[in-house]
Amino acid sequence: MLRALGPDLFAETYGEGTLRVVWLHGWARRGQDFAAAATELAHRGVRSIALDLPGFGASAPPARAGGAREYAELVGPSLETALEGPVVLVGHSFGGTVATVIAAHRPELVRALVLTGAPVLRTSSAARAPLSYRVVRWAARRGLVGEARLERARQRHGSTDYRRASGVMREVLVAAVNESYEDELARLSVPVRLVWGAQDSEIPVAVAERAAGIVGAGADLRVLAGVGHLVPTEAPGALVEVVEGALGS
Repeated sequence: MLRALGPDLFAETYGEGTLRVVWLHGWARRGQDFAAAATELAHRGVRSIALDLPGFGASAPPARAGGAREYAELVGPSLETALEGPVVLVGHSFGGTVATVIAAHRPELVRALVLTGAPVLRTSSAARAPLSYRVVRWAARRGLVGEARLERARQRHGSTDYRRASGVMREVLVAAVNESYEDELARLSVPVRLVWGAQDSEIPVAVAERAAGIVGAGADLRVLAGVGHLVPTEAPGALVEVVEGALGS
């Protein structure tokens, strides 16, 4: 059952007892991605909550745009209120970047950090937009073409996530893809478990390897053969094993 954690922020609760795990989902997903893993942990006596991050699932979009650092500030107060002690914080994809920021700046809330498919490091400098789009954008800034023409250009040249997003969520996406989290990774003082799909074409294993190198001795990386980007739904059993290990760390 969904319950409110704060104004316009909702989460699904699994199991009973002391809250021990919090799940943060990826871009354009929702907390339900973790249902299989969370249900299995509940059967093993572990209570957890899976948030719908602002703008996804039941949770309303944020009032202002910003990337993972902004999202950490948005969900942090409600999360702190819900916690009964440090938890294992699990983040997939965009949720992993939010989790990294929270763990770096609020370590007292986090027993251990589990990341999967998280774009915590930029893989390369952003590709320059095609000339045709840059021309339309230049013209729009000078009032020479209207918003409808600019939006057609965006739909033609933008990524799938960009085309599907609108309003403040499109601004959030732009902010998020231009962030990198070397500083937060270097600052982490809690145990870090990285579990990655070997076939993840969105955020390749090389990102996890670089991130583990920045974290140092506190990081452990597990690569799952035959698994892609959606570890929470493709390999929930492996995720449960990693989380259980983190609970014992």
